[in-house]
Amino acid sequence: MAYDANRVNRMAAGREALKVQGIWAVVPVKDGTAAKGRLAGVLDQRERRGLFHAMLEDVLSCLSRVDGLSGTIVVTRDARASALARSIGARVIREARNDGQSAAVRSAAAVLGAEGATALLTVPGDVPLIAAGEIEAVMDAHGPGPSVTLVPARDGGGTNCLVCSPPDAFEPAFGTDSFARHRAAAQRLGITPEVVLLSGLGLDVDTPGDLEALLARPLSGNTGAYLDASGIAARLGSRRAAHPAGVREKHVGVGSP
Repeated sequence: MAYDANRVNRMAAGREALKVQGIWAVVPVKDGTAAKGRLAGVLDQRERRGLFHAMLEDVLSCLSRVDGLSGTIVVTRDARASALARSIGARVIREARNDGQSAAVRSAAAVLGAEGATALLTVPGDVPLIAAGEIEAVMDAHGPGPSVTLVPARDGGGTNCLVCSPPDAFEPAFGTDSFARHRAAAQRLGITPEVVLLSGLGLDVDTPGDLEALLARPLSGNTGAYLDASGIAARLGSRRAAHPAGVREKHVGVGSP
């Protein structure tokens, strides 16, 4: 695509308008003591907890660099996650118990709605390939409220980023097949959601297959450093070479459902 200075300027102006009006990132984080249980077949508890916090640190670090965000809220009862959040200047909403991703996002949406924020942008803490440019692309695609923008997981089932304007006008329903539920819920409100397909945000690490896909990508940041230092990358890399999965991913750009 040819460089279009007017389009770039319009997108930058749109991000700045959202910042002034108040678009906040929300990251729900459950207690890390039992994190990533589905990786138990390939990682022990200490390794799972270390990976959990390394990925979260990469996500929070990325969000702190995004042009156009008013700030970040972390909803958690995990002490280390709270400390990581405060270290990058994020706000913390403390949960009394682990009520799940949807409940955590709803609690932040209620706070932001009461404060008059324009939009909520939520991502999980386990998308270590997240990039500031991807978040900015999602913000560029997001229209004036009432509006919803979705980034599906790489398998098309889950939702790895949801943007909603206003923050409390949409009921999140994360979990298996949440992308279809979120799209249908938006349509019931008379909103045609914008859908953005992104390779970094699309990869959340929950299963051994997800971890294998992550290790097949170029890695840096805290997650890459942890996987190398812990020996996980070398150990699972050897296993992958001995038993290749033969999986190839295809990624697309921006579109509407």
